[in-house]
Formats: sequence, C-alpha cells, structure tokens
Amino acid sequence: MERRDLRALADRGVLLTSHAVEAGWPRRGLTRALRAEGWTQLRQGAWAEPGRDPDLLTRLRAVLLREPRLIVSHGSAAALWKIELLGNRSKAPLEFIDPQLAIRRLASDVHVHRMPLSRTEVVERQGLRLTVPPRTLADLLRRGPRDEALVAVESALTYRRVGHVRRAPLTEQEEIAAALQSMGKAQGGVRARGWLGLCDPLAGSPAETVARLRMYDAGLHPESQVELRTPDGSRRIVDFLFRAAGLAVEIEGYAYHGTREAHRQDIARFNQLLRCPEIRGLLRFSAEDVFHRPAHVVEEIRAALADLTADSK
Repeated sequence: MERRDLRALADRGVLLTSHAVEAGWPRRGLTRALRAEGWTQLRQGAWAEPGRDPDLLTRLRAVLLREPRLIVSHGSAAALWKIELLGNRSKAPLEFIDPQLAIRRLASDVHVHRMPLSRTEVVERQGLRLTVPPRTLADLLRRGPRDEALVAVESALTYRRVGHVRRAPLTEQEEIAAALQSMGKAQGGVRARGWLGLCDPLAGSPAETVARLRMYDAGLHPESQVELRTPDGSRRIVDFLFRAAGLAVEIEGYAYHGTREAHRQDIARFNQLLRCPEIRGLLRFSAEDVFHRPAHVVEEIRAALADLTADSK
C-alpha cells in the first residue's frame, strides 16, 4: 500500500499518528520520521506540521481531533475570544466541557468539566466549537477565583486592545446574569451572582479591576471612571476618585500603554487632572504595584486620605 505524504494527512496542521498508521505508515519508526521532517509533538499521538506555531488553537485542535464531542470552555474559550485573564495562560491547562458527562480525565494538562450545555451556548469559530461569551464568563464566575473572573467579565464588557487586536465589547452584564440564572442551582451559582454584582462595566484594564477589588477588600469605595473638566473646559477621566477628600488615584504603566509617546501623553494628562477643582491630591500606581505590592497601594491611599482630610479641617 502506497504511503501518503504526512502533510496531506494533517487536519489544519495537526496530525494524529493513528491516521498516519491507517494510511500505511508503519508504527515503528514513525516518530523518527516525524522528527526528521521537523514536526513538533503536541501531546502523545498528535503532532504539529513543520513551521506551524504550537499555539493555543493548535493545541486545542490536537485534543479535539481525538475527542470531537468536547466543547472549548472556561479559560481556553476566554483566550480564543480575546478576553483578558490573569496569570500566564501558556502554562494553564486546556479547558473543555463534556456535555455528555462521560469523560473524566484525559491528561494532566487537560481539564474536562462535566456539565450540561444547550445548543444556544455553543458556537463554531476557527473550526472549533466553544462556549459563547456569556456562558464562558458565567463558567469563570462559578469556578473562580474572584479576581480572575471579574478581570475576564470587565474585559469582555468593554473595548480592549488584546495583543495587537482592538476588540469590541463581546456581551452585556445582563446576558451574563441570564447565563448564570439558566444554570439553576449549579454549584457556585450564588457566589457567582454576588461577584457579578461587584462588576464595573467601565473598567479599562485588568490592573484597574484588581486595584478596585483591593480597595474594596480594604473598605475603600471610590467612584470609578469619573469625568472631570479642567479650567479650560477639557474633558478628563480619572480612574478612581475619593470625592470627599479630593483624592484621585490613577493606574498606569509603560508596559500597559505600550509606547513611550502614550506614556508621555499620560504624564500630560496627570498634570491636567491636578488643575481640576475636584482634585486636591493625585496618586499614581503602576500595574506592577497593583499586582505585586497591593498592600503598599492600600497603605499609600489610606495615608493620602488621612492627610487630605486633616488639611481640610
């Protein structure tokens, strides 16, 4: 039997060794042949064709070629929708839902959730079936942790630049609430609805979301995304405002804004904010401060509030 070219046997750049054996390739020596041609092993029995980046889409496809009934879900679905999450997603497990409630475990880097799904909660994109944004976010809220779930929710509700792509809002808060409601008394539902109530649809970045939650946990409740006017009538938005004390808090950082010019514009904006009559003090924190030194952020805010309150007496 004549052997077919290995590339011709691949499905969108992913080859299962079982398909190669069925096409006449001998099992013995197949791995050596694949390595010699430059194929990359994705997992046992699945390879990416030479030159193909073993990215998330490719790794998900390698699983689904063997288990086509699975639906991409949770963090993996969020990544495909370009919804921001916390942490290093390259090391996160691939996540799926098995709506037939049969599969328990596939591999250490694959997490299969056994739960029902309706047809309206699944859509096909890029050749994969995945949960729609409201269901994806409802699943993340039910699973937690809180900060990651709310980062995802607030990312999906607004325009965001993720990687090199500017993405439009994907859903509305009411649709996420409806998705949670449709799950009935599923585990984590009550807690998830409580967390959704903490959502700020105007949050502009993961760092802003986490900063607000850290302040909330510390008993600090500023207004967020407050529109102000400078003396010349220019419109400015401040991330957080403690109006009674006149304290503004801004979350910024070179890494988030992307270019030195954007950073320069931010500095000019901060200076203009100080000219607004509502502001008597301004604190600026980087994303690194928020993620790695949250206690310091809270201490600085408390100290500034105390100083401004004392000065006003």
